[in-house]
Amino acid sequence: MAANLSRNGPALQEAYVRVVTEKSPTDWALFTYEGNSNDIRVAGTGEGGLEEMVEELNSGKVMYAFCRVKDPNSGLPKFVLINWTGEGVNDVRKGACASHVSTMANFLKGAHVTINARAEEDVEPECIMEKVAKASGANYSFHKESGRFQDAGPQAPVGSVYQKTNAVSEIKRVGKDSFWAKAEKEEENRRLEEKRRAEEAQRQLEQERRERELGEAARREQRYQEQRGEASPQRTWEEQQQEVVSRNRDEQESAMHPREIFKQKERAMSTTSVSSPQPGKLRSPFLQKQLTQPETHFGREPAATVSRPRTDLPGEEPAPSTPPCLLQAEEEAVYEGPPEQETFYEEPPLVQQQGAGSEHIDYHIQGQGLSGQGLCARALYDYQAADDTEISFDPENLITGIEVIDEGWWRGYGPDGHFGMFPANYVELIE
Repeated sequence: MAANLSRNGPALQEAYVRVVTEKSPTDWALFTYEGNSNDIRVAGTGEGGLEEMVEELNSGKVMYAFCRVKDPNSGLPKFVLINWTGEGVNDVRKGACASHVSTMANFLKGAHVTINARAEEDVEPECIMEKVAKASGANYSFHKESGRFQDAGPQAPVGSVYQKTNAVSEIKRVGKDSFWAKAEKEEENRRLEEKRRAEEAQRQLEQERRERELGEAARREQRYQEQRGEASPQRTWEEQQQEVVSRNRDEQESAMHPREIFKQKERAMSTTSVSSPQPGKLRSPFLQKQLTQPETHFGREPAATVSRPRTDLPGEEPAPSTPPCLLQAEEEAVYEGPPEQETFYEEPPLVQQQGAGSEHIDYHIQGQGLSGQGLCARALYDYQAADDTEISFDPENLITGIEVIDEGWWRGYGPDGHFGMFPANYVELIE
């Protein structure tokens, strides 16, 4: 709500006029509110200057002071407006009276300096006069300007500034200048020499440190080489042992692989086919068949030759029940015996150690060729060849001309006519 100046308007105007009148003895006027209302009233006037006005300020009220002072620089009258908000005024009252400052400034016109004060330190006379002096802008006395032009009496004659040149003094001055120039040069040389010596000492220390580090590194390297030389024989022997063990393990693993078994058997078969017959029993029935009759290809039907009784080789004892046992003995010899051991022929005691586990395979081997295509099987799953030695097939495909070369791997003719190996557990023999 705005401040009300109309209720006590005549009294307010009278107090203001008495302060601004130059010849009036009243030099300050103080205004405040009536109770908690917004009506402005005159709190007091006086002729004692700022000191008297400061004593009338109340720390529990919001007040406005208008004073006339003399500018310390020019001596002219200046007007000061003080917006006083005591420390004991509550915040609600402060907020309500904040908008009244501009209203009071419009009423108390002509103020050269405006001061917003909250404590006694802000309204000290010295502080107020200092602000008035700074606000004047010029440090001059208006009433004393004319005194400069008053005649102060006869003036003395103007003296000359010429001085006669003195050779002795000039020589001394030049010598003094050269002395100081020489001293400055010597000082500069001394500083440069000290700087050079410091840099040289720094380089020397750096060189010594570098040499010391290189020496320590060389000694460490020598100790490391000595320790390595002591441990080298033992480490070399251990590495050799590890290499031997690793090589043996790789050889055993490669020998156990079905493809390696098949390759070993093929090499043994080729060696046996070109060598002279040895006394003993043939290990595999399909090798015996290869020696007595031509190989049966896919699409042919040599039923007559297959149905005839098998003829024994010269010098060979008949053994009708031995082929399955010999086949199992071959497997054991390949897996358990060394690679260089001759396993193509076996002694008769090995035949007695065999069980009935190979009777089913022997039944199919002896019955192969009944359909004109050898031992046949039907594919249960699809299989893709890993290399050229294997065949590929899909479920329900027929595989003919099967040769049982291993318990887990057989070989025969695939659907595309290619001859190769395949896993035995992927097919089902046809009765």
